[in-house]
Amino acid sequence: MLVVKQISKNFGSFQALDNVSFEMNTGDIVGLLGKKTTLMRILTSFITASSGTVTIDGDDITKHSLTIRQKIGYLPEKPPLYGDMTVQYYLKFAAEIKGVPKNKRQFQLAKVLEECDLEQVKQKTIATLSKGYKQRVGIAQAIIHEPKLLILDEPTSGLDPMQIQQVLALIKNQRDQRTVLLSTHTLTEIEQIAQRVLMIKSGRIVLDDPLEQLLKNKDASQSQPLTLEQVFINHHQPQTPVEEALQVSDE
Repeated sequence: MLVVKQISKNFGSFQALDNVSFEMNTGDIVGLLGKKTTLMRILTSFITASSGTVTIDGDDITKHSLTIRQKIGYLPEKPPLYGDMTVQYYLKFAAEIKGVPKNKRQFQLAKVLEECDLEQVKQKTIATLSKGYKQRVGIAQAIIHEPKLLILDEPTSGLDPMQIQQVLALIKNQRDQRTVLLSTHTLTEIEQIAQRVLMIKSGRIVLDDPLEQLLKNKDASQSQPLTLEQVFINHHQPQTPVEEALQVSDE
């Protein structure tokens, strides 16, 4: 469904991505760890790669960018919400600008209101909602056009524990309908819903393994299964001051 082949991205003399390759199949939920901003901007057509190819559902992202954007649902870390709109009006607006056919908009609106548990707040202005509900509205706008690939950047940031579980359950339920790439710094969230883990360090993929396999590995010093936190630490040792300074622009 998503095929990334030998993607590199240079900003002047700084190489943000270096020969990154991976694939995702329909129904996958993949957790993305590390410095990933440049990669996510390329996948969502905000910037182009210096070299390499990205194919989504058979379409090359550089040749068919408008078609690609219709196949992607994207929730940035700060959801693109308009606080003075009601939830219902905003989602109608989102459906229109995302190209949902006019005769299907009401159906899609009803579907995401139910799926994201927003029916009870649909007449409220977005500014009055809790952060948890705002995140649900953000996910609703990302899926209202039935994308094949859903890209989520820190979708539970700032939520309380109950809200986190509700949003994670919503994301997990997307598995039957679409492919999900989830970026988060909260490793326990990836352990709960992801099937696979991708880790980027210094612009390269340093880890691409099924979650179950990673957690079955043993800690050599304790002969116990590793946690994802230990896996992350093992693959993400502190950089030198020079390396860290070079990476700041990609955080």
